[in-house]
Amino acid sequence: MEFPTYRPRRLRRTETLRTMVRETRLDASDLIYPLFVMFGEGIRREVPSMPGVLNISLDQLPAEIDELKALGIPAVILFGIPDHKDEAGTGAYAEDGVVQEAVRAIKAHDPDFYVITDVCMCEYTSHGHCGALDEHGRVINDVTLELLASVALSHAEAGADMVAPSDMMDGRVGAIRGALDADGFTEVPIMAYSAKYASAYYGPFRDAADSAPAFGDRRGYQMDPANGEEALREVSLDIQEGADIVMVKPALAYMDIVRRVKDEFGYPTAVYNVSGEYAMVKAAAANGWIDEKSVVLETLTGFKRAGADLIITYHAKDAARWLKEG
Repeated sequence: MEFPTYRPRRLRRTETLRTMVRETRLDASDLIYPLFVMFGEGIRREVPSMPGVLNISLDQLPAEIDELKALGIPAVILFGIPDHKDEAGTGAYAEDGVVQEAVRAIKAHDPDFYVITDVCMCEYTSHGHCGALDEHGRVINDVTLELLASVALSHAEAGADMVAPSDMMDGRVGAIRGALDADGFTEVPIMAYSAKYASAYYGPFRDAADSAPAFGDRRGYQMDPANGEEALREVSLDIQEGADIVMVKPALAYMDIVRRVKDEFGYPTAVYNVSGEYAMVKAAAANGWIDEKSVVLETLTGFKRAGADLIITYHAKDAARWLKEG
């Protein structure tokens, strides 16, 4: 029997039909919004290299949370800008640290809003590296694990719903899981930056968080952008140590890694649509070279199609508005 020729264009003729057969759907509930928080009052300071992204003081958080809730964005991830730094990064795990106080401020305003905290040392150390250093300026992995566990525990004690270690030290997920469990925070999940690459896309973030290394770089502990198999090994280790969600960072140049991670492990997978990716879109849109709305929604949909369940993105507010408009 001869069958009629299949013509895919039949299903593309109208917007209604295209929507009905669409394979991948993007929703505001997929998005997590990064917030850069600092001490002070009345501060809403735009990051020069990231138009629309602000450094905000703690008193501005209630309005931010209300705006995000109205847009249908379910969660934030907090990054702290401390008022002082030191070699040991003590502000990262201080009970009255900026992230700890930000968590309390959000939870006092809205106990049900979901708060994720970035767990790292680079914003708090005077040298800008992600842990304790030896006499040669190299990060000491195992000493840093103890510090990271203290940071995560202080965030949980302040009321954080989830912690997200971004340092790329070996064994940090296990160390954090052990510390949380020992103090009764067994229900606090860990979203691990499992495949975090030593990327050129991070530049604007370092402006926002004032976290550039004072010397050297982070290639000794972040991943080589040329490697794919290594990402699978990193993800596997984090899962074995107790990660609840794994992450690939950056997102745009690493969608192949996202797909491989999802296919290999079937685990809840996040991506971080990082500052350089955001800044490029903003710059091109400002020059009239691209349609910002179309490019952003296409990119975020691409992350989901590649296998991402959650998307951390500075575009979250705009994307949620556009999705509401239809």
